[in-house]
Amino acid sequence: MELAVVGRSEFVTGFRLAGVRKIFEVNDGELEPIVHKILEDREVGILVMHGDDLNKLPETLRNTIDDSVEPTVVTLGGSGQSSNLREKIKQSVGVDLWK
Repeated sequence: MELAVVGRSEFVTGFRLAGVRKIFEVNDGELEPIVHKILEDREVGILVMHGDDLNKLPETLRNTIDDSVEPTVVTLGGSGQSSNLREKIKQSVGVDLWK
């Protein structure tokens, strides 16, 4: 399983420097089709995106992302509601690893 990162140049640069191979640098108009493509990619286990980018997606796609176990979608930063990483791990693994 691989880690994929989607977002603006400023967001993905650190991941690129860290050696993440699946980097998708996008503008607003390209975001939705790229997210669909990543969700269908069987090699991607975790998708990381900025919280503000998640809020720009249509509600149906956001609901799909919220229900997605594989890949697990983790949002970082942003002014909206962020995903709770603990809940995402619990959803994907089936147990609370912090207990």
